[in-house]
Amino acid sequence: MMNRINAARASGRTCGTTWYGPAPALSWNAVLFNAAAAHSTDMAANNYFSHTGLNGSDPGQRITGAGYAWSAYGENIAAGQTSVQSVVDGWLNSPGHCANLMNPQLVDVGVSCVSSNTSNYPTYWTMDLARPR
Repeated sequence: MMNRINAARASGRTCGTTWYGPAPALSWNAVLFNAAAAHSTDMAANNYFSHTGLNGSDPGQRITGAGYAWSAYGENIAAGQTSVQSVVDGWLNSPGHCANLMNPQLVDVGVSCVSSNTSNYPTYWTMDLARPR
């Protein structure tokens, strides 16, 4: 996934009608992974799909709660995709998700995919991107 995302960032891309020039590669961040994993786990366990957690939390609150002091953040979620290629393709073809991926202000990333046998979708993906303070 990191290779696909960073290749897109390196070449630049049009997201919807907005051109984003080349951006620096994202760096993997374990704290953002923890925030993403907690949200994917919550969605899978409670059979919902939303940027808002069941407790009312938004992505910024979850990222802060995981211990990342951010100055900017973005979140991409997906459900049902069974491969890295399909989820990244979906995000790159969605103007808002693509804009998050291409945003040069966001420098760190963590991604999680959680499987479920009891929810509407077999997989729940969360990508948290951020820039530290």
